[in-house]
Amino acid sequence: MPLSLHPVVGPPPSHPLPHSPTGRRRRGAALAAACVSVSLLLTACTAPSQTVSVPAPESFTEGLEAPWSIAFHGEVALVSERDSARVLEIADDGTAREVAVIDGVSARGEGGLLGLAVHEHQLFTYITAADGNRVERREIRGEPGDLSLSEPTTVIDGIPAAGNHNGGRIAVGPDGMLYVTTGDAGDRDAAQDLDALAGKILRLTPEGGVPADNPFGGSPVYSYGHRNPQGIAWDAEGAMYASEFGQDTWDELNVIEPGVTTAGPRSRGSPETTTTSTPCSSGLRTRRVRAESPSPVRTSSSPTCGANACGSCRSTT
Repeated sequence: MPLSLHPVVGPPPSHPLPHSPTGRRRRGAALAAACVSVSLLLTACTAPSQTVSVPAPESFTEGLEAPWSIAFHGEVALVSERDSARVLEIADDGTAREVAVIDGVSARGEGGLLGLAVHEHQLFTYITAADGNRVERREIRGEPGDLSLSEPTTVIDGIPAAGNHNGGRIAVGPDGMLYVTTGDAGDRDAAQDLDALAGKILRLTPEGGVPADNPFGGSPVYSYGHRNPQGIAWDAEGAMYASEFGQDTWDELNVIEPGVTTAGPRSRGSPETTTTSTPCSSGLRTRRVRAESPSPVRTSSSPTCGANACGSCRSTT
C-alpha cells in the first residue's frame, strides 16, 4: 500500500529526514524526486503535456512489513506497520527500532495500524479495532534511539470499519487542527449522511473537540461524500488536497473545501488519460493532474462522478 502524498511525511512542505551528512544526501535525492512529482501534479493544469525524467528512488530502509505511514518527531522518522501494529523509529543509517506495539489493533484486510501524525511531542495513531476505527494520542518520551510512548488517550472513536475502505490518514493542518480521513466502509449512503462518520474528512482540535468554525455546528465533519481518502496535504496558499482510491484505475485528486461534498472527483485518470470532471455540487474547484509521470496526459471535460456521486451527473469518458 502506498505511503501516499501527505503530511504524514510532516506538515507541509515536509520535515527533514535523518540529519547526518549521508542522510542529508539521501534525503536530498528523495526530496528532489518528490518535489518534481508534486510540481507535475500542481502545474499540469496549465503546462502542455511533456515527458520529464526524475531521479531513480533510493532505498533508505528495508525489511518493513506493510509500512503505512510516516511522521516526524523532530528529525526522527516514525513508521507504522499496518499488520503488526508496530511503530518503528528509523535511525540515520536506516536501522529500524521498535518503539511500541499499539494495543487493540485488529488487523484485517486494509485495516490495522494506519495513519500517524506528530504534534507537540504527541503521537496520534489511527487504528482499526474490533469495534471500529479510532484515533488515539500518546506522549512521545525519551531521546532518539530510545523513544517510547505513554498510555493512550482516545481522540475520537466510533468510526465505521470494514475489510476495506477504512481511510486512515491523519495530519495536523496549517491551522493547528487535526484532520482525519475516513472511508465509507462499503456503505455508500453513509458517505452522504452528515450524522455518520464514514466517508468523511473530519476536523478536530488535537484534544478531540469540535472547532467552533467547523462548517456544520457541533459536528467534526469537514467534507463528505468520500469513498476511501488516504492522502491529505496543503499547498503554500493553504489550499487542501486529498487523494482518494477510486474504483479500479479511477483514482482521484480533490481540492477540499469546508462543508462541500466530493460527490464528483475533481480529477481522475489512468497513465494514458486524465479526466477533469464537472462538480455535482457548487463551490468545488477543479485541478487537472498528471495521473502517472512521465506519461503524457490527455484530458476531457465531460462530467464524471465518483463512487459516492450525487446522482445528477453520470456520463463518463
